[in-house]
Amino acid sequence: MNNRILQHRRPKPANILLAALICILMTVPAGCTPTTVALTGGTTLGVAAAREGGLKVAGNDAAIRLQIHDLWFKHDFDMYRKLSMTVREGRVLITGTVPDPDMRVDAVRLAWLADGVREVINEVNVDDGRGFRGYVGDSMTTANIRTRMTFSPDIQSINYTVDTVGGVVYLMGVAQDDQELERAIEVARNARGVENVVSYVRLRGEQPPALMAQPDKPREFTSPARAEIEETQIH
Repeated sequence: MNNRILQHRRPKPANILLAALICILMTVPAGCTPTTVALTGGTTLGVAAAREGGLKVAGNDAAIRLQIHDLWFKHDFDMYRKLSMTVREGRVLITGTVPDPDMRVDAVRLAWLADGVREVINEVNVDDGRGFRGYVGDSMTTANIRTRMTFSPDIQSINYTVDTVGGVVYLMGVAQDDQELERAIEVARNARGVENVVSYVRLRGEQPPALMAQPDKPREFTSPARAEIEETQIH
């Protein structure tokens, strides 16, 4: 009787193979051995199937995770080592602490290059010694722009990531068309405290740069406030 029960509960070879594949794709830190795969095969498949979209969505998320990890690793090993990532239904959450704002911007920019990414949520902290005041000012600028984009009927804000460093706003994501991109840039330019806007946004259907570490120089859009300052300095 006991032998029959054990035989009934033993994972099928196909399930073991699929569990091993998911284990490799998800890059579990503890590692996957044949024994752990056999013991957890049913659980792994159950969790994946229970997610919205089932196994197909779980596989897509695992592929996104692999792409982003590869991009981070090739660009900067410290970035790969310091940051953590969660991917659910194409939505990427990035967490961790980096030594400078440029690394934070690059981490988000590279995440958007992965095929299948629908949204990137940036929760990366910067320990660069700029002080609390500078951090709060940039955070307020970012929050202001995000709010305006959210309530704009012409912008699908979920497709954008906004980051502000020293008064410079970085826009990243996917725009539906040129008109939406222009509107998003306009919203950022007119926000209080913005000195410049740098756009890494690509258009829907446009292929991202071939997973390169360094993209072409992005377009910059000077804010009205900065333009007034520069004109005053000239005169």
